[in-house]
Amino acid sequence: MARIKPQALLQQSKKKKAPRSISIPTIALYSVVTVVMVFFLFATYRHWSQRSILQTEEVSSTFQVEDEFSDTKKSDIPRYAIFNTSKGLITVELYKEGSPEVVDEFIDACQKGHFKGMLFQRVVKHFVIQGGNSENHAVIEDWTSREKHYNQLEKRLKHEAFMLGTSNMKHDKEGFDIFITTAPIPDLNAKLNVFGRVIKGEDIVQEIEEVDTDEHYRPKSRIGIIDVTLKQKI
Repeated sequence: MARIKPQALLQQSKKKKAPRSISIPTIALYSVVTVVMVFFLFATYRHWSQRSILQTEEVSSTFQVEDEFSDTKKSDIPRYAIFNTSKGLITVELYKEGSPEVVDEFIDACQKGHFKGMLFQRVVKHFVIQGGNSENHAVIEDWTSREKHYNQLEKRLKHEAFMLGTSNMKHDKEGFDIFITTAPIPDLNAKLNVFGRVIKGEDIVQEIEEVDTDEHYRPKSRIGIIDVTLKQKI
C-alpha cells in the first residue's frame, strides 16, 4: 500500500468542514416545546389542586349538613310535658339524658293519646299521686304501710319531691302508669323510673293530694288527666 505523504494529509484536513451551528428554527422549536410542557405541567398542577380543594369543601359541607341534621333531630325531641288535669295545668321537664328509653316510651304513649281521660287511681297525702289504668298497686303498698314513719322524715330532700316517674315493671299497651311525688321518698329510685320533674303547677299537685279518699287511698270524686301536650320550649 502506498503511504500518504504528510503534505497530502495536511491538505485533506483543511478540506474537512467545520461543525455546523444550531439553526434558529431549531432553537425556536425547542423553545415552543419547552413552553408547552411547562404550561401542561402547570395546568395539571392547578387542576389537581382545585379538585383537592373542592373535595375538602364537599367533605366539610357534608359534615356540616350531618351536624345540622343531628341538631335538628335533637331539637325535635320534646323537653316538656304539660298535663292538663281536672284541677289545672302541671308542667314537667323531661329527663331525656338520664332516662332516654322511658322518656321515649312516655312520648310515644302521649302521641297515641294514652293519657287522655286517665284517672288518678291512688292519692296518698304527703307521698305520691298515681295515675293509670292498671289495677296493680303493688308499687306503693309498702309506702302506704309506713305512712306514719315517712311523716316524721326531715323535709330537706326537696329534689325528691314533685318528681315524675313510672313503675319499674315492663309496660304493656295499657300499663304505662305515672307517679308524682309530693314529698321526699328515700327509696324512690328503687321503686320508680324517674324521668321528669314538675317545674310549674306544684300547687295543682298539692291540691290533688288533698282530695278525700277512701281507706284504699282511692279518690272519692273523679279526678284525672284531660290530655298531655308535648313541647320543645315553654
